[in-house]
Amino acid sequence: MFNTTLCYVLRGNEVLMLHRIKKKNDVNQDKWIGIGGKFEGDESPDECLLREAKEETGLTLTSWKCRGVITFLTNGPWDGEHMYLFTADDFEGELTECPEGELKWVSREFLDQLPKWEGDQIFLDLLWQDAPFFLLKLRYDEDKLVEAVLDGKKIR
Repeated sequence: MFNTTLCYVLRGNEVLMLHRIKKKNDVNQDKWIGIGGKFEGDESPDECLLREAKEETGLTLTSWKCRGVITFLTNGPWDGEHMYLFTADDFEGELTECPEGELKWVSREFLDQLPKWEGDQIFLDLLWQDAPFFLLKLRYDEDKLVEAVLDGKKIR
């Protein structure tokens, strides 16, 4: 298990999304995800968030909130992870090119139509409903979601 962050940067009704199309052997290939990545050294979740946001977007986040922790389990392409899920609603700077894919501002409505991990829709719905802090466990068999547990209750 390793620790990661994922952040959805908000601008009005738009969300900054990363279309993962540039990285070789990418478990997220062709999917649309938020920004973020693995912890380095002794980083805290917010330190990782700020570093990853700057590296991937060129933006300096100035207002963010941790919304939940997601545990991913799989027998597939990765060993599992604990992901700290954030939203950010203020930032400074200008977007730069991302080495992992193409960054694009998309409307929340259009986001539902983009290819993403099946479990992502569960936590995106929670974010858009402004749910209180949550714990979510997502179990995948390869790339198929086989179990989802929200705050200790099986929802799938």
